[in-house]
Amino acid sequence: MASSIVYSLCGMCNTRCPVEIHCEDSGPRWICGNRHLGPGTALCPRGAAGLGLYADDERPQQPLIREGERGQGRWRAVSWDEALDHTAARLRAVMDQYGPRSLLFSERPGPYSDLSKAFVRGLGSPNHSNHDDACAHNVNQAAYSLTGSGRSQWRYDYKNCRHIVVQGRNLLESLQVGEVNNVLAALEKGCRLTCMDVRPTVTAAHADRFICLRPGTDLAFNLGILHTLIAEKLYNASFVAEYVKDFEALADFVRPCSAIWAAGECDVSAEEIVTLARQLAEAAPAVIWHGGWMSTRYAQSFMTCRTAYLINALLGSFGSEGGLILNAGAKDAGRKGLRSFASLYPAPAEPRADGVGWKEPAFAPGSSLLHKSFQAAVTGDPYPLKAYMTLKHDPLSAMPDPEAQKACLAHFDFLVSLTFSWSDTAWFSDVVLPMPSFVERGSLLQVKGGARPMILRRSPAAAPRHDTRPEWWILGQLARRLGLPELAFDTLEDLWRFQLEGTDIRLEDFRHGAVSLSETPINPGPRFKTASGKIEVLFTPWEEAGIPSLRPYESPARPGPEEFRLIVGRHACHTHSHTQNNPLLHDKVPVNEAWITPERGRALGLADGGMAVMRSAAGHSGRIRVRFTPGMNPDAVFMLHGFGHTLPVESRARGLGLADQRFMCGGLTKEDELAHGLALQDHFVRLLPCTDTPAKED
Repeated sequence: MASSIVYSLCGMCNTRCPVEIHCEDSGPRWICGNRHLGPGTALCPRGAAGLGLYADDERPQQPLIREGERGQGRWRAVSWDEALDHTAARLRAVMDQYGPRSLLFSERPGPYSDLSKAFVRGLGSPNHSNHDDACAHNVNQAAYSLTGSGRSQWRYDYKNCRHIVVQGRNLLESLQVGEVNNVLAALEKGCRLTCMDVRPTVTAAHADRFICLRPGTDLAFNLGILHTLIAEKLYNASFVAEYVKDFEALADFVRPCSAIWAAGECDVSAEEIVTLARQLAEAAPAVIWHGGWMSTRYAQSFMTCRTAYLINALLGSFGSEGGLILNAGAKDAGRKGLRSFASLYPAPAEPRADGVGWKEPAFAPGSSLLHKSFQAAVTGDPYPLKAYMTLKHDPLSAMPDPEAQKACLAHFDFLVSLTFSWSDTAWFSDVVLPMPSFVERGSLLQVKGGARPMILRRSPAAAPRHDTRPEWWILGQLARRLGLPELAFDTLEDLWRFQLEGTDIRLEDFRHGAVSLSETPINPGPRFKTASGKIEVLFTPWEEAGIPSLRPYESPARPGPEEFRLIVGRHACHTHSHTQNNPLLHDKVPVNEAWITPERGRALGLADGGMAVMRSAAGHSGRIRVRFTPGMNPDAVFMLHGFGHTLPVESRARGLGLADQRFMCGGLTKEDELAHGLALQDHFVRLLPCTDTPAKED
């Protein structure tokens, strides 16, 4: 039996780990990390379950056009020509009536978005969006407002770190395997790990110190650390003098925020805060205070992320070994980068519907606020939005209050979803254009920055099992029908050759799925793209616009006597809501539970392992199993995100657990005060005893 190895990139989450797909005559049989890209390459459970997605027949198998009402699930299977002609005609009709700016497009961000950005820009719309307002928006803006570079442009040098601090980030479970391996390697060499969260996590179990905070008070804790570093002169004075602008403004801002004050807010001891500040100073500059990940949590999460980066700045961590280092790119390696599709077209002159760039000045490049675009669709201000396309994005599951979202989506004349799996958003669309699994599809080349930047390639390891097409082909065919033939490519190789034009790299160079751009590690050192060339405590564009760079702390509301603050998170086996129906992952974690402290559970008449009714303030309710969890903050109830599926086409996941977003009523208007990321954890619920235990929880 003939066998082969295809070198590709995993597609089970946005990390896109390099993989080997081992194939036999009968098809793909095994997926593992790409062993040619150095030690430590491995896969998480999701990557290993890529073959489960490949083999799953409970995913869209051919183009579909809606026949009944939106969300009814009445579809007509059609050919690709009919689906594409229909989609292009509907898009053209909307743009002819309302103008090109009436098109909204959203996807999960990443290097593959260049073609979709070009598609939207070529049609004349400014409204290309990503999912970050429900994920990493606040931390991205925080990094940009201080350093001029977004969060993904800074890498954490975990291997050489002496003290790592994670705050609401379950670093060892979230899960990036390379990152985890580097953290564990550092711990083996004696690096300290401090974990702050509202619940015990896998990361907390590995930590030297676990600090359980009152939900929403992370900013107070950070201000207490900053106060201690400055008051006790523990900061790196030479680094601050050379690289930090407006240090005195920061010192004045945190002067009232003593460790004693912060301890009263956070429900921890002042000694915890002072001890941590001193330990960080001892380990500096090889210190990493993680800036955050899914930091759209509370109404002050932007400032929490900003103060995390400021702690790194005072300790001299930026540009230092064991600290935060700028990712090197092709230019840093003296090489030419990939040719951009988006550069084929000028940026649209129209303002964005979400206000980014005009109502909301000085946001990081590529920023968007999808929830504000939804609001614009309702009000027509600044103009109507009438067509909406999603690519591998499920806002009805990823964002709060799906019923409110559906009310917004009702204002769109046309909804189309490009997806490799069923989702609530695809089910609510007018047209579904199905994609193959990553095992069956190739994608755009991507430049991966880092100490040794490289270009990576995803290659298909098998022909599609169903009548599905990759996103580059779908967008290209639509582009051709809409007057943009330059975006249509007949083959994947033609697409890659376009990207490589002007470089010295050939397709034959991707022998093992990657081409390295530098043989030696690159550290660009402290380099800041701000107006001053320094870390700006007072962000110049905001100050000029009258927006405060330092917003005073406001104590978050505590839940009522019978309430909990709803906290959500991830598991290593699942990616958002996309993997619960995967046949290889479903049995590992089939359902989510409500984690609460045993003391509060017993006081409410609940039993460990028993059922409870979770109820929101707006009256939404459902049954969920209770898990007594010692060490949690008593104000919090935790549940995994991505459960509570209702679609009849997902037989394994349907009816199991609860969907957290359904308990976030009014959540489309709950946002951070400065950066406007959605405050996903500013919602309260009650847990009531339930004696009825159905076979499947609602």
